[in-house]
Amino acid sequence: MLHTTDFKKLTLNKFKLAFFFLKKMPLAFVSGMRVTQFDDNYASVSIPYNYFTKNPFGSVYFAVQSMAAELSSGVIAINEVMKASAPVSMLIFNMDAQFTKKARSKILFTCNDGKAIAQAIGKAIQEGVGQTVTITSTGVDSQGDIVSTFHFTWTFKTKNLKT
Repeated sequence: MLHTTDFKKLTLNKFKLAFFFLKKMPLAFVSGMRVTQFDDNYASVSIPYNYFTKNPFGSVYFAVQSMAAELSSGVIAINEVMKASAPVSMLIFNMDAQFTKKARSKILFTCNDGKAIAQAIGKAIQEGVGQTVTITSTGVDSQGDIVSTFHFTWTFKTKNLKT
């Protein structure tokens, strides 16, 4: 089992991350997705503009953008779940997105909602009731323009352990 410090090291080492993606998230591996920055409150994930990520209209396919946007919040959530004092399950309950410009270059997705994720997990453990939190991940192209904004509603609840 990975510890939280091991998970951070894994996400920021391109070879370890590639192996993790290949084993656990093969589409992320094929697409060339990378975790570029990561701490308790912030994560950024890049997705290249290439043959594997573009659609027939010459822009980054919306599903690829969704995957990168989700991962920018997911690495923070996984890290917080690993640090939690009790076993916690996590699941995306809802997602909505706005696409404001064609994505025709490398896209960087950022999430700054680590504190909200940590609070929801803490409350789920403290109260024993599932919690939801909606976070935002914003995709910016190589010119600095916002191409898409995603809102993910994460649910966190303590796991029932059988004894």
